[in-house]
Amino acid sequence: MSASAFDAIARVGNPVDLLRNAQSKPTIFPVTPEFSNWRSEQRSWRESVALLDQSHHMTDLFISGPDALRLLSDTGVNSFARFPVDAAKQFIAVNHEGYLIGDAILFHLEEQVFDLVGWYMVLDWVQFIGETGDYDVTFERDANTLMREPGVNPVFYRYELQGPHALALMEKLTGAPVPPTKFFGMATFEIAGVTVRSLRHGMAGQPGFELFGPWADGARIREAIIAAGEEFGLVLVGAKAYSSANLESAWVPSPLPAIFSGEQMDDYLAWLPAARLGSLAGSFVSGRIEDYYLTPYDLGYGRSVAFDHDFIGRAALEAHAAAEQRVKVTLVWNADDLAAAQRSLVEDGLPAKYIDFPKARYGLYQVDRVRADGVDVGISHDCGYITNEQAFVSLASIAASHAEPGTEVVLTWGEEPNSAKPAVERHRQVEIRATVAPAPYSRFARENYRAG
Repeated sequence: MSASAFDAIARVGNPVDLLRNAQSKPTIFPVTPEFSNWRSEQRSWRESVALLDQSHHMTDLFISGPDALRLLSDTGVNSFARFPVDAAKQFIAVNHEGYLIGDAILFHLEEQVFDLVGWYMVLDWVQFIGETGDYDVTFERDANTLMREPGVNPVFYRYELQGPHALALMEKLTGAPVPPTKFFGMATFEIAGVTVRSLRHGMAGQPGFELFGPWADGARIREAIIAAGEEFGLVLVGAKAYSSANLESAWVPSPLPAIFSGEQMDDYLAWLPAARLGSLAGSFVSGRIEDYYLTPYDLGYGRSVAFDHDFIGRAALEAHAAAEQRVKVTLVWNADDLAAAQRSLVEDGLPAKYIDFPKARYGLYQVDRVRADGVDVGISHDCGYITNEQAFVSLASIAASHAEPGTEVVLTWGEEPNSAKPAVERHRQVEIRATVAPAPYSRFARENYRAG
């Protein structure tokens, strides 16, 4: 039997030390890193049409049974007053104290059957509540390829088409006009003689479709997409470019889950395998794990919170909603400071922490300190380079007093002291000036991401 998260934390003494020195490597997407080069691949979802393979890096939790919807309503901050079959939504869960555990995409596949897809943090919590509570539900977990038993295929293939030519490509594939579908609405098509289900959504503001179905059909669908996509400039997108796409749509993929303290969490950590704890990176350091917790409002999820039903953490979240909140923004890194940090690699002395391109995250949870006039004003999450904007940026949660676009802040890059994570070399901390900008950073994405 694998060690529990509770036992792993107990051996070290506290969750911060365990996570900061965790020996797990930064999460990668287990698909081809680059088909051409990540710069051209990034441009494809803005200029033509991109094909991205989602089949391997996400976990599916299939939830079925008479109480499946009740479980989701009890654990999700979203409204379930109307959630028909062939609809999807961004599912968000908090702990009993109203702090964010995580988010994922929830598909309503058929009556009493749902598929919760994404990072495993929120999936684990929902499964724990379902297994330990009074719910008539069953679970089937399809782990991502890095965690799945070797030689076992995924349940579903999952492909994403994004870009200004995605609609035209879909119409060629299906041989008919694509019916109008609302954002996060689902539809069924025939492609290459195979039934395909789709989710309508966008990435970086561009039109998009997520196509999925039984794994056995995946190769046939992929071949059909590639053949039909040639006239539209279809570009295959690898893991490097794909991992940076969230920087344009302003989605923070893996905030630290608020699972290490509070009501019911000792039982949960005893249930949770230690292997799913992850690692913590960045310049923000506190001995209190609670200082790393976020509310849904810190990440711009306020529009999804619905106090029309009872759910775990509702009363606490109502208090958070009434309190002063941070604002999700984009930080545009100063080009001279970024260049100086990279230049330190070829200068005498101890260099700055290596900044990888296009994604610079070196732990599962990236948390960097952001200050203004020497005072802490927030934290920076994911960071990386956007070819389409020729900018190095990070997504951040900043005090409202400093969230106005154009505000100058300073981000501290690197760890002090250096942690023992495998991706951390000996380095010195440096300060990177940054300018607050909207999130999403791209004007097209801000104005079109949720367009119908």
